[in-house]
Amino acid sequence: MMWRLSLMLAPVVHRTLEIDGMQVFYRESGPPDAPVLLLPHGYPSSSFQYRNLMPALGDNWRLIAPDFPGFGYTEVPDSVDFSYTFEGYANFLERFTERLGLDRFALYLFDYGSQAGLQLATRHHDRIAALIIQNGDAYEETLGPNYEPLKELWADPSEERKAQLAAEALTLEGLRAEVLGEVPEHIADRISPDLWLLSWPVMQKNREIMVGLAADIRHSVERYGEYQAYLREHRPPTLIVWGPHDGYMHEEAARAYLKDLPDAELHLLPDAGHWALETHLDEAVTLIREFLGRVHK
Repeated sequence: MMWRLSLMLAPVVHRTLEIDGMQVFYRESGPPDAPVLLLPHGYPSSSFQYRNLMPALGDNWRLIAPDFPGFGYTEVPDSVDFSYTFEGYANFLERFTERLGLDRFALYLFDYGSQAGLQLATRHHDRIAALIIQNGDAYEETLGPNYEPLKELWADPSEERKAQLAAEALTLEGLRAEVLGEVPEHIADRISPDLWLLSWPVMQKNREIMVGLAADIRHSVERYGEYQAYLREHRPPTLIVWGPHDGYMHEEAARAYLKDLPDAELHLLPDAGHWALETHLDEAVTLIREFLGRVHK
């Protein structure tokens, strides 16, 4: 007798959408009329980072993950036509959600996507059904030691300093170190090398954009007070799922949110780091399903 195993995974489709003359690539899973979870991605990846999360949640939710311009498969317009800043990416998310008719959605905040996503949330708090925060910071006092080279760039945004940062970080080995981070070796083995190997050609091609974004983090940090005020005032239902082995955003960066979101649900994944969806997918999916099942259904 032959047995057939059903994994109950929803299909993921791959689509493009034109926004202001730019071809935008995005991944989508789930019923078109289901509650939406918007998934902005982080550095140095793309919507690819959500490839495992999406089919695991696509039975009950509609998950949508776009590639930012300069990342993944989205077209890369000239900097005259597009602002490669976190404000520019917030504008991009705003236009993207408008074009898809997404009037209300839960928002996943991770890495670079958290900076653009929080700007979007402050503009349209009425459209945010819930937040899922995973290693995305909003408190300057908890910035980890890995921010030190960036702080040097913010203090001295000269071409020489930018070139130094690019030479040290924008290399294949630099991307590998960025992704593997500080997790124990037996956990690092779970992280797919595709995260840096697939990103490397894009990073090489868009080197100037990446250095500019590293410099622009300073402006995002300057807006942290604005983000915190939004959280305090509107108190969106929030799940915090965090990998504490993260040289950018350690455990205290997760706990800091509780000052403004005392009702938030906080879960630290003990062995996880920045890329927790690579290493602790089962735990994350269980927590997210339970949370969204209560607040966004």
